[in-house]
Amino acid sequence: MQAPGTPAVSRDPQRWSRGWRRTLLAAGMLTYPTVTAVGVAQYSAGGARIAGFAVVAAFCVCYVLGTLAVGRGTVRHPVLPYAVLTVLFVAALPFAHEYAFFLCTVIVAFAALRRRRYAALLIGTGAVAAVVVPWAVRPWHSGPGWLEAVALVFTALTVSAFGEIAQANQALVEARAEVARLAQQTERDRIGRDLHDLLGHSLTAITVKSGLARKLAAAGSDRAVDEITAVEQLSRQTLADVRAAVSGYREVTLAGELARGRELLRAAGVEARLPSTTDPVGAERQELFGWVVREGLTNVVRHAQATRCEVTLTASGVEIRDDGAGGGTGGAGHGLAGLRERVAQAGGVLEAGPVAPRGWRLRVALRGARRAPGTRTRQGETRR
Repeated sequence: MQAPGTPAVSRDPQRWSRGWRRTLLAAGMLTYPTVTAVGVAQYSAGGARIAGFAVVAAFCVCYVLGTLAVGRGTVRHPVLPYAVLTVLFVAALPFAHEYAFFLCTVIVAFAALRRRRYAALLIGTGAVAAVVVPWAVRPWHSGPGWLEAVALVFTALTVSAFGEIAQANQALVEARAEVARLAQQTERDRIGRDLHDLLGHSLTAITVKSGLARKLAAAGSDRAVDEITAVEQLSRQTLADVRAAVSGYREVTLAGELARGRELLRAAGVEARLPSTTDPVGAERQELFGWVVREGLTNVVRHAQATRCEVTLTASGVEIRDDGAGGGTGGAGHGLAGLRERVAQAGGVLEAGPVAPRGWRLRVALRGARRAPGTRTRQGETRR
């Protein structure tokens, strides 16, 4: 939907070529039959003049009807209109002499537009005829029709150029529509990916903390109230994150995800070995690594059944390793698929798979990263 103040041209890029605008452009060619009528008045008299005017008028009527039929799509191959116009042009020669070639200009211009493969042949033949015929027909007492030939060539080339411009505009409109469609698809994918990552992490944390609060409440511990309060705060933060993701202003920070991950692992009873600083990671990679940490730690809590989880940060990579079961139950779900897309867009590679003798490793490497020695992974093999 366009804004109310958007100009009409930007709302419809082809508006100039539709309706009365197209009719007005085509009507400009009626100037040439008018010039031919001047030739009829100059070279004919009496009944011949009336017959000459009738031929020119018939040419105008046939031209208008043919143009409208082609414009509306009722005539896709206008051979018949061109044939009728050609007959009328020949009929006008005895009455208008060299001026009749202005009618030929109209025919050649639009024939060259519709049959671009033969445009050079049509224009050349018309120009030669305009020069030679007035000179060859001795009773006309006129020399070569240079003016008519120049008018024919110039008009045909101009109409062909406008045709090329119209075709280019049509291609541009189609390309813009395709770009808009791809942009919408990309935005839908982004929202779906962000919502999956946000809700997957947050709902996992809420589930873990709620279970912990239930156990603490059953044991009569005062910590149950603290855990319920944390669940409430997390729910509010999740709602704000979802709204931000939909509006496109969701911001993920590596430091924030490490802090949340440390709390999530604690609530799940997993020993957390997380870095205390994000200084090794450049600012341009902080958000991507934040998404990696979020997805990786969420999957550890969901699937790993681990007792220990370790996160390693370098300037060009991040690695998350646990000592869990390693096989998992989640299949190749949407979380790692979306994360793989993010990493690929940043020019990196994501590897996920079991490590010996026990556990699972998720590793993202950008340019300049090196494979850690002593580990064995199978790319594309996931439990998430």
